[in-house]
This record gives sequence, structure tokens and C-alpha cells, in this order.
Amino acid sequence: MNALRPERSIVVLLLALATVVVAVSGTIWLYRSQQAEIGWVNHTLRVENRLSVILSRVQAAESAQRGYMLTRQDPFLGPFDAFKTDWPREIAQLREDVRDNPEQVQATDRLGQMLAQRLTLLEGGIELRRRNRPVDPNAFAPGLMSMAGIHAHITAMKARETDLLRLRSMEANRLTFWVTASLSVSAALVIILGLLALRNARRRMIEAVASERALAEANARLVSEAEQRTAMEAQVRQLQKMESIGQLTGGIAHDFNNMLAVVIGSLDMARRRLPADIDRRISNGLDNATEGAQRAAQLTARLLAFSRQQPLAPQSTDVNKLVGGMSDMLRRTIGERVRVESVLAGGLWRASIDPGQLEAAILNLCVNGRDAMPDGGRLTVETGNAYLDDAYAAAHAEVVPGQYVLVSVTDSGTGMTPDVVERAFDPFFTTKGVGKGTGLGLSQVFGFVRQSHGHVKIYSEPGQGSTIKIYLPRHYGVPVADPVAPAIALDLPRAQGDEIILVVEDEDRVRHMSVDSLRELGYTIVQAADGEQALAMLAIEPRVDLLFTDIVMPGINGRILADRARADRPELRVLYTTGYTRNAIVHNGMLDPGVAFLAKPFTMDQLAGKVRQVLDEEPA
Repeated sequence: MNALRPERSIVVLLLALATVVVAVSGTIWLYRSQQAEIGWVNHTLRVENRLSVILSRVQAAESAQRGYMLTRQDPFLGPFDAFKTDWPREIAQLREDVRDNPEQVQATDRLGQMLAQRLTLLEGGIELRRRNRPVDPNAFAPGLMSMAGIHAHITAMKARETDLLRLRSMEANRLTFWVTASLSVSAALVIILGLLALRNARRRMIEAVASERALAEANARLVSEAEQRTAMEAQVRQLQKMESIGQLTGGIAHDFNNMLAVVIGSLDMARRRLPADIDRRISNGLDNATEGAQRAAQLTARLLAFSRQQPLAPQSTDVNKLVGGMSDMLRRTIGERVRVESVLAGGLWRASIDPGQLEAAILNLCVNGRDAMPDGGRLTVETGNAYLDDAYAAAHAEVVPGQYVLVSVTDSGTGMTPDVVERAFDPFFTTKGVGKGTGLGLSQVFGFVRQSHGHVKIYSEPGQGSTIKIYLPRHYGVPVADPVAPAIALDLPRAQGDEIILVVEDEDRVRHMSVDSLRELGYTIVQAADGEQALAMLAIEPRVDLLFTDIVMPGINGRILADRARADRPELRVLYTTGYTRNAIVHNGMLDPGVAFLAKPFTMDQLAGKVRQVLDEEPA
């Protein structure tokens, strides 16, 4: 019987695995079907857009003819000549798009005939004007009737496409439901399979423990020694990877933040669309997923800050609170051989500083202090108020006299000689052995403090340890409370009237998520996949109130797009977004003055608040 029990467990596991394979295969089939339906929805939208373009082009040609007949100036005929050249190609493209719909194919052929007829009437009027012959006022009536027929014909074609869009959207939604249900079933089966495997593994482990206890104890000693060696090697590799992280971070941040923007935005919209009586487990699951995505976003932001590829965002900061919050992390990072102490001053002024960058700077200094104490020692992080007077400023050209918030890091290590102190902030300078350091830690601290209009100073003697003091600019004005993560707002700022927003984003999923969120807020949305298409949409739609554009895009980037748009519409408001800020809107590490910026990934609350803020601002 005991011999048969493992075989029975294996059979059960194989059956469960086969069931999972079937469920996953069904899910994949449903997903492909869903994507196909979504493709047809996009196809319908493309046909509607092409019909709108054709109508706008023939209207432009008609306006060009009228301008020429009034002025006899050839420059007015530009749109007419463009339409005359391009309309057969546009009709051919439209016919290709609707080839799956015989009724629309016939309508397209009829539209081509109507356009050719309208072109003939337009050419006739132009030719009479060129010959300086009088134009009978009654000659305009056929043109008006032809244009009315074209407009009605295109409207009817659009109506048929709208009906198709509704049907295809319903089918896509139905498939989405089944994909979700299938995923849920697959997940449940995977959990069951895991539990079965865990039960089988636990039984086998219990049976093996008694016979392998002696071997396990010996192996544990070997594992312990290996872990100690691995930890020491990891510390060395970590220092060597500092420069590589800086180079890699910018490359991955844009795509990673785009993916996080889709995840966070979709979870946010899903939570808001849940009914009030939804199962609490579903709500908790969404909350957990959102928290995980936001932690990933924070990690990306920390990496960008470390590599100095993120603009500084100075704010009123309680340095005592920041240092106190780092205590546990410092103790875990520094290790048990070094005693870490924090001495926090009472009545400490608030600093005007980027808190994330300050946290990274303190961590860098503490790691350097630890490395200076190979046999262990004491590391002290201390805060205080400081005043740098005129005499001190005269001796240090970069210092502005005034009040500063002081953060000092002191170690009891080997100390530094005067020549080492003099070169300590030079990039790539290090006193550590080959492969034990990059020499970038202190240079990054120096660059951050100088960029923040502060000052940094080293005090050290050989054998007496080192003290590195960071002087941070004091925050003046009304004390500002430390930012608290806002709760989900019940009433988000919404559209006021019929405000129109042009959304420009080259990533389809991010664009669709932004469009859905803004429509949820009541805005009328026009969308474009790149800068060229956005400029074309601006030419077609004269009432755009806000340009919401990504910065990093192929071809025309967001800043160039905004500049070109504002050349024609100085009153146009612009809101930039990106997951990776380059020099398009950032200079000297700070956002350009007057630039409205929303970092990816963002929540619906952040999007609603920022859009409303930009729309409500007084025009410059």
C-alpha cells in the first residue's frame, strides 16, 4: 500500500497538470480572439477617421476655389491642387479598408464618383475665372448640391461604421469577460496543483529528515560558510556595479514606467468602477496589486535619482524625520560590526531639498564610513542648525553666507591624509584596492549638494576617523507639512463644460489608458500616436484646450510638438508626461520654469488634479 501511494500522487499531479494545460490553452485561444476583435474595432475607427479626412480635404478644396475666384491669386489653389492629386489615392485606401463590407465598398465607389463630379464643377469655375469670363451666380447651385450630397453620403457611411463599432465593441467586451473568467479558473487550478505538489513534497521531506540529519548538519556548516563568502563578494560586486546601474537605468526607465503607468492606471479605473457591494476579497486584491506597482514605481524613481537622470524636486523637508526613518535601513546595510547612532537636534529648521536624493547621499556617506572601518567601529549621523558667515564664504567661493541645516556623518575609521581629502570628491578617485570601489560615491554626493545650492566639507586626520558635513539650504516661509500619500478621492476634479484634450502618446496601451481615464473625467478626447499626427489633428480640430503629450517619442518629441503647436496657438495649455526625463524640459537638473509635468506612472487622482490645475491656470 505504501509503495502505491507515491504512484497515486503522481497520477493525481499529472491529471491536475493536464487540466491546467487545457485551461491555459483555452485562455490563449480566447485572448487571441479578443485581440482580433480589438483589431476590428481599431479598423472601424480608422475607416471613420479616413472618411473625416476626405471630407475635410474636399471642403478645403472648395474653400480654395472660392478664394481664387474672389482674388485670382494662385496661392489660394494649394489645397485644391493637393485634393486634385490625392483624392484617387485616398479613395483607393478607403476601398481597401472596407473591402470586408460589400455595402461600404459600393458606397466608396459612389463617393469616388461624387468627388470626381465635384472636382469637375470646381475646375470649371476656376477655368472661367482664369479666362476672366463672368460667372453665372446660378452656376454655384450644382456645387452646393454636390457638396451636400457628399456630406450626406459620408455621414451615412460613418453611421454604418458606428453601428459596426458598437457591435464589435460588444463582442470584444464579451471576450474580455471570458478571458478574465478563464484566467481565474487557470489561477485556481494552478493553486490546487501547487498545494498538491506541496503536500507530496512535505511527506517526502518528513521521510528523508531522519536518515539525512547528520548530512544536513554538515551541509548547513558548508552553506553558512558559502553564504558568508557570497555576502562578501556581493558587497564588492555592488560597488563595481554602481556605474553600470547609472548607464542602464535611463535605458529601462522609460519602458518600465510606461508598463507601470498601464498597470497602475488600469487598477485605479478598475477599483473606481467596482460596485459598492463587491466582494471585499476582490477589493483587497486590487489594493495589493496597486501597492506592489507603486513600490515598483518608487524603485524606478530611486534608480533614476541614483544615476542623476531625474530632475531635482526640492521641497520643505523635516531632516530629523528623514534621518530617523533611515535608522533601521542603515543598520541592515552597514552590518553588525559597526555601531550606528543618530543624534537629532531639537528645534531643527526645515531644509529645502529633494528628500530622495538626500537619503541616497546619507546612505553613500555611511557606506564609505563603514568601508573605512574594516575592523568595526562607530558611525554617527548627526543633525543641527548652522550659520556660514562672510568669513567662511570668503574662503569657499561656492558658499553663500546664511543659515543652513547641517547633516554630518562621522566614522571612527582610518581617516584620510590632506592630499586624499583634497581629491576625495574627484570622480573615479578611490583609495580602495582594485575592484573594491568605483570612486563615484562622494562625487555623486558633491554634485547633488552643489546642485541643491548647498555645501559639503570633509574633516579628517589619519587614524582619527572622518567627519563629512553637508550644509543644506534652509526652507524659509510658512512651515509646510511633510507630504502624506493622499487617499483615493471620492470626487475627482472633472471637466467643466466641453473641454477638449489632445492626448499624444506613442505607446498604444498607455495612450488608451490615459484616454479612458480622461473620458471618465468628462473630457472630450482627441488622440494621436506621434507628433506628426498630433499636428494634423490640431489643424483639423480648432478647439483643443490642452495638449497632454509624452516627451520621449520617435520623430518629433513632446517639447518640439508643443513649441510648434504654440506657434499657431499661443494660448494652448501643455502638460508633459514621461517615465524618463531628458533635457527636453529639464536643464541643470531642474524643471524649466513654467513647465507643467506629470511623471509616469500616475494614478487617476494625480491625473485629474494635474489636468484641472493646468486648465485652471491663468494663461501666461
